[in-house]
Amino acid sequence: MVVAGACLHSLALVRCFVWTAFCANADNESPAQTGIMHLRHRIQFPPQDANNLEQDEVKFHLLEHDERVELRFHDYGAIYRRQGLYEQLFYDRLKCTSPEKVGSLLKQSLDACGEKFTQLRVLDLGAGNGMMGEVLKSHGVARLVGADIIPEARDACYRDRPSMYDEYYVGDFTNLDASVIKEIDDWSIDCLTSVAALGFGDIPPKAFFQALQFVADGGWVAFNIKETFFSNSDTSGFSRFIRELIFSEYLEIHHIERYRHRLSMEGNPLFYFALVARKTASIPDDFLYRKEITE
Repeated sequence: MVVAGACLHSLALVRCFVWTAFCANADNESPAQTGIMHLRHRIQFPPQDANNLEQDEVKFHLLEHDERVELRFHDYGAIYRRQGLYEQLFYDRLKCTSPEKVGSLLKQSLDACGEKFTQLRVLDLGAGNGMMGEVLKSHGVARLVGADIIPEARDACYRDRPSMYDEYYVGDFTNLDASVIKEIDDWSIDCLTSVAALGFGDIPPKAFFQALQFVADGGWVAFNIKETFFSNSDTSGFSRFIRELIFSEYLEIHHIERYRHRLSMEGNPLFYFALVARKTASIPDDFLYRKEITE
């Protein structure tokens, strides 16, 4: 009986140790990295230096079924079709921090204004497979609506995070059907988020403008952009659109911060700006036209 008691005691200690270790690991993981088990992919970065390439031009190799597949970082459809590849590439290998950064800054801004995160009705533009949605959900948003232009993103989200969004729309925000506009309007959106999705042609100015139109006056906007988009040397339509918005009477900036978005393949930091603003007034429908922003 003594031996049996000792064994039971030892078993209890082992269980306690395992549970403590599990809790410690869970505490150290970010919301965007927990809760999902994936197969590991064989990713290879090419030997060539990619420092002279734009982020949407960078390529990597994927070894599968004894073949080498070449993919661009922005081949989102192909990446999302492979479960866990997006997380492994951008979060494990390249240490992306943007969902947590933008989410935390949004919460800080709300707290400073005495407003509750749990009352937000959020439209997450460029939602992908739900990485930003997971951060927003961890803070307890009231309603969460996702949107992306490619069906593979929604399919991946339903596969990996099936209960994340109350609704998920697939559509081109430069040319939405009237019925979809009515449906999104019915959600009474008072916050727009967009993380690692703006610029590079993924979300053009007209699409982001349409998303902004869904946000109620007095609502919140939280997003991130590559640091060069703030430079006057960047004459792209999206860069000019962001600068015009920031200095307009339609947005009131509450927080802007330069931070490390992720690493490059060479291990160099890629810096972005995170912005949190309040939409102070309705933006005229002809805003882009008057500012001569067509791209």
